[in-house]
Amino acid sequence: MEFDELNAEVQEFCERRDWEQYHTPKDLAIGLVTESSELLELFRFKDLPEQSDLLADSETREDVEAELADILFFLLRYADLYDIDLSAALERKLETNRARYPANEYRGSNRKYDE
Repeated sequence: MEFDELNAEVQEFCERRDWEQYHTPKDLAIGLVTESSELLELFRFKDLPEQSDLLADSETREDVEAELADILFFLLRYADLYDIDLSAALERKLETNRARYPANEYRGSNRKYDE
């Protein structure tokens, strides 16, 4: 599905439940952080092999996918209600990051641009 189709699905879902009244910028941001934290919790205290095992197991992978879907839901809802073009925003951010992290300088490095 394209963003427009996903947005339409989320919009219809929320409209049928009259949830717009609860979807303020703050509340949607809280939802994004909460769902992101739930994703993070799945990996908490796990080393890389354990993380890989978690993703290889179909049941726990479903948990990861569900949390990612929750994050996407809140992201799409935010963008839809507050007229944010996610494709354009991502392209602008990639341009910024291309300038901050030239491939020839940062290949294989995890240091931040201001370090």
